[in-house]
Amino acid sequence: MGNASTASAGQSDLLKIEQNGAVLTVGLNRPAKRNALNDGIILAIQDCFSHLPEGTGAVVIHGVGDHFSSGLDLSELTEHDATEGLRHSQMWHRVFDRIQYSRVPVIAALKGAVIGGGLELACAAHIRVAEPSAYFALPEGQRGIFVGGGGSVRLPRLIGVARMIDMMLTGRVYSATEGSAYGFSQYLTEAEGALPKALELAERVAANAPLTNFAVLQALPMIAEANPQTGLLMESLMATVAQSDKEAKRRIRAFLEHKTAKVKPT
Repeated sequence: MGNASTASAGQSDLLKIEQNGAVLTVGLNRPAKRNALNDGIILAIQDCFSHLPEGTGAVVIHGVGDHFSSGLDLSELTEHDATEGLRHSQMWHRVFDRIQYSRVPVIAALKGAVIGGGLELACAAHIRVAEPSAYFALPEGQRGIFVGGGGSVRLPRLIGVARMIDMMLTGRVYSATEGSAYGFSQYLTEAEGALPKALELAERVAANAPLTNFAVLQALPMIAEANPQTGLLMESLMATVAQSDKEAKRRIRAFLEHKTAKVKPT
């Protein structure tokens, strides 16, 4: 992947950030707390995704240590009045939107605990890769709280409303194998294979035409939720824009030349 360099961002003690060619890796760096999420690490994520280095084509987010993230750090939870609680939740929304609507694809490498706010964070990524140690849960119901990081919007789109209701009411925990089958993740690897697989995928998607990646990340979700006629029109517009892109034309020409060379008689 080329030479790795450490990128220093705001509040870097909470994130381990490295640039490997076109791939930026972002490690949640609170292993003693199972990478529990407090305001500091949330704001560090916001700073990171607001200032992606030039030349970055994909981001891999992972957990340092044995876990992706155990969710909200309850030890730092303070009492909020209604207004403060609303603003706190909206702050998480803004940060996770930075991930979902990033200018480049974001891949989450999942292991160990992927629960509560950690699961909400993973849902904001575009591709999720899990290894066998990963497990998924929403313990908010047992803790007397409610999801506040966008989970009620993103997770049902992956696994369905009924399954999320069950998780929150009963505390049901899904294994990595179940998670792969039900939509929590798109890939299931061997032990300790999530991060290597995520990096492999990141290199692959970073090599795509930037405009194509943009269309997939930004237009495709909107098309999928639009009424059919609006969706078809948006698809046509994006196809026209993509095909007129110089980089897309170059890639098409290269593909056709390669295909012609393969079938040329010897």
